[in-house]
Amino acid sequence: MSGPTDRVADLLALGGPVVMLLLAMSVVALAVTFYKLWQFRAARVGTHTRLQEVLEAWDLGDERVARSRLAESRSHLAPLAGLALKARDDEALRDRLDAEGAMSFAKLERGFRILDNIAQLAPLLGLFGTVLGMIDAFRALQAAGAAVDPSILAGGIWVALLTTAVGLAVAMPTSLVLSWLESRVDRERDFADLLIARARSPLAPVATTPAGVVHA
Repeated sequence: MSGPTDRVADLLALGGPVVMLLLAMSVVALAVTFYKLWQFRAARVGTHTRLQEVLEAWDLGDERVARSRLAESRSHLAPLAGLALKARDDEALRDRLDAEGAMSFAKLERGFRILDNIAQLAPLLGLFGTVLGMIDAFRALQAAGAAVDPSILAGGIWVALLTTAVGLAVAMPTSLVLSWLESRVDRERDFADLLIARARSPLAPVATTPAGVVHA
């Protein structure tokens, strides 16, 4: 355990407070990512088998089956689907559908701003650390006077560039995770739009066979 611990300590000593701040940002990004994964799993994001059956029953005009399948759904969109079923005969409820859908997605998107800020600020913070490191390197070179040692400048430069590398290492995976989470929310929003569109269309009549008619 001493090996990795010593390497982290050396990294912090070389990069200074900028690297410490970047590592703290990476911990926050990791915590938010795990929270969002748990939240999406609990909300059954992307799992809408029962709601799809609700839509199929809706298209067939079978309200009883639609409500039965809705009661079995554990999706976060189930309340919106239930409101859509009630809204077919209530214009006031139809006007609320968009607002209810927006509230549902606001919960899913909570934390996205944190990931977005980290993805944007980490490279800039790394560059800021590099600039500070370069200033220190040239200051040491100036202090050396006539006895200039190229290794002083080279060592200062690679230490300065270390913060940029750490900043990019934090920003790139954070940006990828954010893009993936946003794509999943976009697919959920498409499904929610489908539910809202169904609520604004009349329930299909149940197919019945007239009395006395026998099909061959």
